[in-house]
Amino acid sequence: MFNPFDEKPIPLDDMFMDWETIYPKPYCKNTVDPYTKTRIILMNGIEVESALFAHQFHRNCSNNDLRRDISVLRRSEQQQQKLINWLSPIDETILETTIGYEHVAVDLTAWLAQNEPDPYVKQTLDFALLEDFDHLYRYANLLDLDQNVPAHNLVRNYVEITPGRPTIAEHRHPVDTVFGYVDFKKADIRSKLNSLIITAAEQQTMNFYMNVGPNYYNDLGRQLYQEIALIEEEHVTQYGSLLDPNATWLENLLLHQYMECYLYYSFYQNEIDMNIKPIWEMLLTHEIAHLHKSADLLAKYENKQWEQFIPGPFPKLLQFHDTKDYVRKVLQEQVELTGDLENVKNLNVLSDNHRFFQYQNRVNHDINMVPSHTVIREHQRKHRKDYRSEKDVHPVEALEDRTTDNTTIARTKEKAPQFV
Repeated sequence: MFNPFDEKPIPLDDMFMDWETIYPKPYCKNTVDPYTKTRIILMNGIEVESALFAHQFHRNCSNNDLRRDISVLRRSEQQQQKLINWLSPIDETILETTIGYEHVAVDLTAWLAQNEPDPYVKQTLDFALLEDFDHLYRYANLLDLDQNVPAHNLVRNYVEITPGRPTIAEHRHPVDTVFGYVDFKKADIRSKLNSLIITAAEQQTMNFYMNVGPNYYNDLGRQLYQEIALIEEEHVTQYGSLLDPNATWLENLLLHQYMECYLYYSFYQNEIDMNIKPIWEMLLTHEIAHLHKSADLLAKYENKQWEQFIPGPFPKLLQFHDTKDYVRKVLQEQVELTGDLENVKNLNVLSDNHRFFQYQNRVNHDINMVPSHTVIREHQRKHRKDYRSEKDVHPVEALEDRTTDNTTIARTKEKAPQFV
């Protein structure tokens, strides 16, 4: 298996790109393979996380020599992010890009969960998976309603579009979004990678929605982006909780760079677009240089060796693929779960005065004002049913009806669904 520490790094100054290199040929939105697009969206988020982390490191470091080293790495990461993000074409609408973001969230989360050795981390992934799955459904209905574009054409049926845990049921009290952390000194490298990857991915989705949402051209879309951006805040809190707060800045830097090498190598191996594949290869060489420099800094300033934290060779490579059967299974088994401090529990075992119900009554007391519900209701009013793309009957009986939007499942303790 590939070990990036065995590779000879290029000189750091060779990483910097000129304008011709940094401004790539965008993909064609009509012909791009959806998984090429998911790889691009994910790596954009990974590079944004790397830059933000490095800025926080800079602001919490008093050694200017070390800050200068971090600045060199960060400038390279920023150039990489600009290259990747500008692969998105001019003619792709915000909402079409959003479908890609939610496709990433579903298939990435499902893949990570299926390849996660820690039961607690796996449960955390499964829990939020059903919520991002529902977001895809809500945005797809808005896309069909506003632009008459069927989202299943954008994802080529790689992923189903149907209700998950309804977005209205996802609004939880902040204290129930703080989960327990993973001890990076003891954890399997897969748990470290998975925690870092999903945190970066969800953070980018949160940032994207809160920045582009106000620019949507009608009120309903603006409202939907606003609502789901707040759910993404919950997810970033939840996933960010998994990261080990006891890891030092330099240990975290090493892990970030290893994660990026792992992803670029994974995607280079899997990429089918011959315009994109050389980009992954080039950026892998940059990240190998970053990784070696990070290992040198860790040894210099903390007298620690990279072998204390990372095994070296990559674990199983990340590969986007069809996860429909897995999502259906999790949906069938876990749709009624909600948060309770560091754990998830079935809604029906909570006390009647639990924070969840109090928060729901505060935020969603007028169901007809909840944007995620309004979008579906408007689609049903106009087309007599919601927009879906399903391989089979819905795995949850209460979510089968296409003419009404279920606002009680996973939200109230009533056994019989009520519809508005």
